[in-house]
Amino acid sequence: MTVDITGFCPDRFSAVREAFAANFENGGELGARFSLAVHGEVVVDLMGGYADRKHEVAFGPDTLTPLFSTTKVVAALLIARLVDQGRLTYDQTVASVWPEFAQAGKQDVTVGQVMSHQDGLSGFPDETDPAIWFDWEATTAKLAAMAPLWPIGSASGYHPITFGFTAGEIFRRVDGRTMGAALREDLARPLGLDLWIGLPDSEHARCAELMRPSAVPKFGAMNAAVKAAFMTRWAAPGGRGTADWRRVEIPSANGHATAPALARLMGPLASGGALDGVQVLSPALIAEASAERIVGQDLVLPFVISWGAGFMRNTPNFFYGPTPEAFGHSGWGGSCAFADPSRGVSGAYVMNKQGTELIGDPRAVRLIQAAYSAL
Repeated sequence: MTVDITGFCPDRFSAVREAFAANFENGGELGARFSLAVHGEVVVDLMGGYADRKHEVAFGPDTLTPLFSTTKVVAALLIARLVDQGRLTYDQTVASVWPEFAQAGKQDVTVGQVMSHQDGLSGFPDETDPAIWFDWEATTAKLAAMAPLWPIGSASGYHPITFGFTAGEIFRRVDGRTMGAALREDLARPLGLDLWIGLPDSEHARCAELMRPSAVPKFGAMNAAVKAAFMTRWAAPGGRGTADWRRVEIPSANGHATAPALARLMGPLASGGALDGVQVLSPALIAEASAERIVGQDLVLPFVISWGAGFMRNTPNFFYGPTPEAFGHSGWGGSCAFADPSRGVSGAYVMNKQGTELIGDPRAVRLIQAAYSAL
């Protein structure tokens, strides 16, 4: 469809506007927004289409979009801040801050292994009530008691939902707050970011309606890790309504944000750690958090992936532009956020018509490639 495109896009970035319009003209979008920042300052912000399936509500500046796994960049950043503050290290064991996690042979699992999807807890293999994901204590207790599905540290196996509970419980044990509370208090409010993990009821009316994918994603070879992660009826939250899903905190899967908020959040990771005079991370910690921890064929996603400490590194897939130094994360349906320290560039893409790609949605890839062509 042809839609009105609003926002701003300097002539220098005309290729981005053309790519954004083409995504609609090719039938790939319902509503979408793309933002690009240079050293934390948003230089491109394009939006268009509709926030609802009836095409009655414009996708506007205040529209919030579910992020799904793009939320993981926020969780990774919050853990990195604890490391930067000297309150946690990636090399220490999870059990050192969460003793119950030592069960079932997990006593030596490190924080870094959890953050790079090496701990073997990609999902629950046994029959489980899908409403468990709405109960933080029950979910973390079940993860603490669970035996790994593959030898720890031997490979990565993407954790679509469980990642947020393991990382979030590590954070809570050290900081005392949930990740959602820390995000609001330490980053979102001080920096004016429209970004949430655990969405208050007062904000629900701003949320875009989702148009689900037309086909099932391609998962590659089936194994126990894939089945537990994606292929059971309890692999994702269920048994409760959309409002409950929006308001619960799942730091791996149910963040809500605007594209400029995400692009600005990633800005410090691309430009020395500061945003609006606030030191979000030190340059040394940015390098440590984005450094490769494991690379190889992922056991859950059908890709060779290089993982940092919660960040998906750009090599070897180059979903986040042409430079090897870039890193970020993608979410189910197509959203993504990334940072590129080599160019001082960060960006984000959000949408409400979900695609079938697990990562590297072609709509986002085209927009990012167009942006780099103008840099």
